[in-house]
Amino acid sequence: MRLSYVRELDEYPTGGRRIRILSMAVLAVLIGSYEGQIAPVAPLLLEDLDMSLSTYGTISALATVAGALASMAGGRLTDTLGRVRLLIPLMLLTTVCCVLMTTVHSPTQLLLARIALSVIDGMALAGTAPLVRDFSPRMGRAQAFGFWTWGPVGANFLAAAIASATLPLFHDSWRSQFVIMAVVSLAASLVIAYNIADLSPELRGRIQQTEVRAIVTAGPTAPPRARGLLAHRNMVAHVVGIGLWLVLFLTLSLYGPLMLGESFGLSASTAAGIMSVFWVLNLVTVVVSGRISDRLQLRKPLCVGGTLAAVAVTGYLVHLMDRQDVSHPHLMITGALLGGAMGVAYGPWMANFSEDAENIDPRLQGSAWGLFGFTSKAVAVLALFAVPRVVEHASWHLWMVIALGCMVLFLPATLFFHGPWRRAAVAPAKAPEPVTPRAAAD
Repeated sequence: MRLSYVRELDEYPTGGRRIRILSMAVLAVLIGSYEGQIAPVAPLLLEDLDMSLSTYGTISALATVAGALASMAGGRLTDTLGRVRLLIPLMLLTTVCCVLMTTVHSPTQLLLARIALSVIDGMALAGTAPLVRDFSPRMGRAQAFGFWTWGPVGANFLAAAIASATLPLFHDSWRSQFVIMAVVSLAASLVIAYNIADLSPELRGRIQQTEVRAIVTAGPTAPPRARGLLAHRNMVAHVVGIGLWLVLFLTLSLYGPLMLGESFGLSASTAAGIMSVFWVLNLVTVVVSGRISDRLQLRKPLCVGGTLAAVAVTGYLVHLMDRQDVSHPHLMITGALLGGAMGVAYGPWMANFSEDAENIDPRLQGSAWGLFGFTSKAVAVLALFAVPRVVEHASWHLWMVIALGCMVLFLPATLFFHGPWRRAAVAPAKAPEPVTPRAAAD
């Protein structure tokens, strides 16, 4: 018996209906990422629970590990059960987890609450990237994934803005923010449940070139085999490469203001302002480069070009860290250029990763993005443990050199990605050979 909130489409939606469903996936990742934001109230939380920063870091790392494992499991489940069937009830459960956060009175209780939220959120969000793939034909996929990235990045702004506006109204009670999160999550879950839909298994087994042109690649008798993904060297290169690339990105995401403040003697507000410019330009370029990538139907050149620019700007930033006379506008421009360069690379990479996984078996998008989710969270755990220790025993300068080296190592990985380097090399779309269990294992 089909659940009432699960609407499976037997025909590929076009026009406004497709865009509406796609926007629901973006809204889901925004709300899911917002629920995980604790940074705006972290100082209040540490004081109220009489908890050290190292204890807080350990709790965050353990919760991230749990979320990484949940992302892998959730990705596989979205392929077998469907995206919406898993997404809606899990989003409702995250509302309960937000309410549970208000009952926390000790570090142990905080650990249990954060692990519960990370597991449920990790499984729920594992279905959002596959939904973006399902409802974005290849002619518009990079731009669609560019909007998807607005969720994790936009959640930083949303959490900070709501906390700034409402904490004074609730006498700086950190618990108030989780009540607000629960209300926002519940309202968003109901809106998403009413507007979202899922593709039938038959439609998910196709490559959609445009809204009206599809290429069937997976035979109905060939069962999807997730373990076959890493049997292909291009997928191994994607996973290893993006893991290296994310070292710098997650360093800036987790420690950006702190790094700037300690390296250049900036106040907390000034450092946060400089980082905000990084995120604003990143949000712009990830969509603009995605649109350009879609129009040219080229992924790798923009990915490599953006990464090369990011390497150059990061090297310049490392050079500036040896100086004490750097002006605020100088740092702001440097940060903006770095954010913009990384945005240029990220959207086309996501489209490339999706298409490479799709060519292996289009029914394994959930498993592929679950693998990405695991990788990104594993790198976050590495940053949570390694960065404080390297900085404490050496300096931010050394860690940024390490992060720069990791980004440089991403470049040779792109040589193994599939897809053309020049527009003239794009041939008319041709269906890949059907995937068989034996071929998937080779």
